[in-house]
Amino acid sequence: MTLDEIKLNVEKALEEIRPFLKSDGGDISLVSVDETLVRVRLEGACVGCHVNQMTLKAGVETTIKKYVPQIETVENIA
Repeated sequence: MTLDEIKLNVEKALEEIRPFLKSDGGDISLVSVDETLVRVRLEGACVGCHVNQMTLKAGVETTIKKYVPQIETVENIA
């Protein structure tokens, strides 16, 4: 998978998870992608939420890995 394909699939994954974040007043934006690492920025209500790390790992990272299995880590850039 090329880097462009990886980025496209990560964007698709974020579109899948975004409605859940928006329903709680949050959002997410893509900061950067490489072959094994995705950096995102949690926004809105997600910034101060006490469970945002759980959302990042259990929701965002899991969904991204479904679309791009070679991604190892998803990081939130505050």
